[in-house]
Amino acid sequence: MEVQTELVSQLVLAFFGLTFDNAPQQRNFLFKQIHEIVFHGKGGYDWNTVYNMPIWLRRFTFIEIKKYYDKEQKEHDKSYKNSSSKNVIDQEGKIKKPEFLKNPQISRKPIKYK
Repeated sequence: MEVQTELVSQLVLAFFGLTFDNAPQQRNFLFKQIHEIVFHGKGGYDWNTVYNMPIWLRRFTFIEIKKYYDKEQKEHDKSYKNSSSKNVIDQEGKIKKPEFLKNPQISRKPIKYK
């Protein structure tokens, strides 16, 4: 009776967690991260420099740029909420009535000219 053994190629095994199943997603994530750094870096980085950065530095740069834009978005939202009463158009896109039309106590007598 002969026992057959299968040879397992080491290429099939995960290399630092990269498998055939997740390789396309990791590649997509890498290129998306490079794009975000180059695009939102406002000319401070070119594609080749970011691609050849050490992984730890690229991640650090990506996180710092993300923090900056998140903070900027938060400040924009805060200022938008504070100034929303001054806007003529509301969030639904409708035109708001001016304050003098909202107050019923003001008499709306027509102006007569002599």
